[in-house]
This record gives sequence, C-alpha cells and structure tokens, in this order.
Amino acid sequence: MIPIITRIMPNTEYFGVSDMLSTILSFASALAIMGMYDAMYRMFFEKEDKQYQKEICSTAFIFSIGTSLFVFALLIILKDYLAEWFLNDRALSNLIYITAIATLVGGTNAIVAAPTRMQNKRIVYVVMNAVFPIISYSISIPLLLNGYYLIALPLASMISAVLNEIVFGILNRKWFSFKLFKAKYIKPLLLIALPLLPNFIIYWIFESCDKLMITNMVGIGAEGVYSVGAKFGHVSQLIYLAFTGGWQYFAFATMKEEKQVENNSRVFEYLGVITFCCSMFMFALSEPIFKLLFEAEYHSAFVVAPYLFLAPLLLMLFQVLDNQFLVVKKTWPNFFILAFGAGFNILLNWLFIPIMGIEGAAIATLSGYLLALILCVIVLYFMKLVTIRLKFYLSVGLIIAYILIWRLLTMDIIWLNVLMAVGMNAVIIFMYLSDLKILFRAFKRKDSAVNGNENTDSAIPAVEEQSDANQAGTENVLENQVNTGKENES
Repeated sequence: MIPIITRIMPNTEYFGVSDMLSTILSFASALAIMGMYDAMYRMFFEKEDKQYQKEICSTAFIFSIGTSLFVFALLIILKDYLAEWFLNDRALSNLIYITAIATLVGGTNAIVAAPTRMQNKRIVYVVMNAVFPIISYSISIPLLLNGYYLIALPLASMISAVLNEIVFGILNRKWFSFKLFKAKYIKPLLLIALPLLPNFIIYWIFESCDKLMITNMVGIGAEGVYSVGAKFGHVSQLIYLAFTGGWQYFAFATMKEEKQVENNSRVFEYLGVITFCCSMFMFALSEPIFKLLFEAEYHSAFVVAPYLFLAPLLLMLFQVLDNQFLVVKKTWPNFFILAFGAGFNILLNWLFIPIMGIEGAAIATLSGYLLALILCVIVLYFMKLVTIRLKFYLSVGLIIAYILIWRLLTMDIIWLNVLMAVGMNAVIIFMYLSDLKILFRAFKRKDSAVNGNENTDSAIPAVEEQSDANQAGTENVLENQVNTGKENES
C-alpha cells in the first residue's frame, strides 16, 4: 500500500509526520508493556497447571493496564515537547492525543492476544493478520482522499488496535480475570521483565534513532523519503512474522529437550542462509522496483531499502540466539550486547548522515545490528549455548562480499547484480545440500505418519552434518522430537 499512499499525499513531509507518530507509539508501547509479555510467556510454560497459567496471564494483564495508564498520562502531559522533538512543530501537538490512545490500548494488546499463540492456534493468527490491515486501510484511504493527510494513518492504526483488543479479548476471555490476579507473581514476573525493558528501549533506538536524527539534522521531508525506503525494505517482515508467529511457542515448548542447543543453533543457521539469499536479490532489484512503483521524489530511497531489508532479519537472528539467555534465566547479557550495538549505531549516524544522508543512516542501523549479533555469538559460544558450523561463516563472507561489490562497483548494472545473486545462492544451497536432504527425509517421514493417522505434529529437527551411517539414528531422534512437539501442544 505504500506506493498508493505516497501518490495520494502531496509531499514527503506528510508521510514523515505519520511515520514519526508511529515512532513515538513504538517507544511508548515498549514502556507500557515493560517486558511483561515475554515474562508472562516464560512463566506460562513453567507448569502444566491450567489454573496457574490463568493466574499468570491475569496478573500480567492487570499489571500492564496500570503501566499503560501511566504512559498514557505522561504522553498527554509532554505532548508539546514531543511535537517539537519528533515533528519539528509544536502546532502538531494535538496529534499526540491519537498516539496516547493507541498506547493505552497497545500496552495490553500483545498480552490479550498471547494465549492464542501459547496454544499455537495458527489459523487464528493468519486470519487476524489478514483482517486488521484491511480494516486499517479501509479507514485511512478514504481519509487521505478527503485531504486528512496528517491524521489518516495514525487514526486508522488506533482504531485497528482497539478492534484487535476487542476481538482477542473475546477469544481469550477465559484466560483473564481480575479475581485471578495474584500479587505473589508480580515479583517473579518483574525479575524477568525488568531486565528486558532496557532491551526494548534499545530496540527502539535501533529502529527509530536514525529517523529522529534525520528529522533534526536534515528535515522531516528527508525522513519521509527514508521511512518509505525503510517500509519497503521491511517487506522482509514477511519472513520475520513467519518466524515470530511460531518461534516463542517452539522455543519454550522445547527448552528442556536434550538437544535444545543443537536445535536452536540449526534454526539460527537456516534462518541465516535464508536471510542472506533473499537479501542479495533485494540489493539487485531495489532500484528498478522503486522507479516502477514510486514518484520521482521517492526514487532516492532505493539505496536504503536493501540495508533496511537485511537489518530486521539480523534482529531475527539475534532473537534466536538471545532466546538462549532467556531459557537459562540470564537476561542481563542482552542489555550489554544490545547497548554496544545501539551506541555504535548512534555514533555512525552522527558520522554518516552529514556525509551520506539517508544512506548513511541505513548503513549505521545495519552495522549496529551486525555488531550486536557478532557479540551475541561470541558470548553464547563461551557459555556453550550455541554451535555454529564453518559453512555458515562462509555464507556470511559471501553476503558481505556481495554488498561491497554492489555498492562500490555494480550498483547500476542490474543484470550483473542478479547474476551474482543467483551464483552466490547456488553456492550456499550446495553447502547446505546435506542438510536439505535430511530435512526433506524428515518431512517425508512426517507426511507418511500423518497419512497413516499417527499422532505427529511439527517440531523443527536438529540437523547436523554426519555420515550416511549415522543418519538413520538422527531421524529416530527427529521422530521423537516431532511426537514431543505434539504432546506439548496438547
């Protein structure tokens, strides 16, 4: 929908204002949730007792209502200052009211929806992820066509959030009750949640600091162009959402398995090579796609889209590894790792934006994520919580080489960029051919079991390089893990 919206809006500044309101919302929501969603998720799987699980959900929900009200009031009080810092215009302070209401609802949105994910009800999420964006754009497009450029997108987002809360509140009403609130669970929830809060703030810095610095160093119009490149680059959210939709269920449902470290490491590798393969084509095709879909004033955003396509996927890879800290209940290393990455991001923004403009901000964001990921791998390696094979490091070398060649030598030679992407993808697939064979064999066994009416469901197998003589034994392990996944889901 971004090409349609940018064609309706008369200039880039309107899109910049809407995007900065979303930036305020994301920060306020992180404060309102205060890490309680992840803490609730972690404690939910501590026991199989349904009464205990309802008490955890209810306690987290009621606590989040209180924090959401506090942040809502704070936004109203500071609306003039926020309008000046983020929108470069105090006259737009009334728009903060919409963001404040969205925060009030959004602070509990994730928690109200969590039981659906905890029970692994995938079809419900497919339907909801399709319906709510349709509702949002059904509201925003008519408003834009009638000239309400400033309020169309934030107002539609707020209404969609309210409807989301209502629908999931009805679906999951049995999991939440004021009578089930237990003060004794506040402390263990906060012990997990509070160390995560700085992490979420740092995530916001990664996501939004570049936009804030562009707004103040270049202008709100340049931020509008940058945000279009960012949103188009975030088509990688298709991969990211597919991952997050099932990741927390899988990660916590299998956290006590014997081969948990190997499972987690293989997931990291496979998502990594998928990320690298897709990103190469994004670098190759970004310029012609932008020229096809967007007006001329947005064409310069093509250079930031590939970097910002790759950045959320590096965050996804970080979260796969970061989960290992949560499993062993040591969340404090996350903060220091992310803090180094965020600090590096801010430093590079300060250095690169005056020299390279919006491209400098995109490179800074990508570099910050990359540093955090490297540090996370190093720490977990010494904690013996990750095992990464040589072939993955070779894949990393390929994507780095591709980006450097594209930026320095072949940016305007589209056919050559596509050809390089195809060739490097072929090399990566060849390196992981043995893994693909074992995975296909495991899925074939699963399909055969399902056709035979056996009780199986999917759990991602641990796949390691091994000789043919050991593969049969590995497949027996895979089958056991499949059955374990079904038992956990039941």
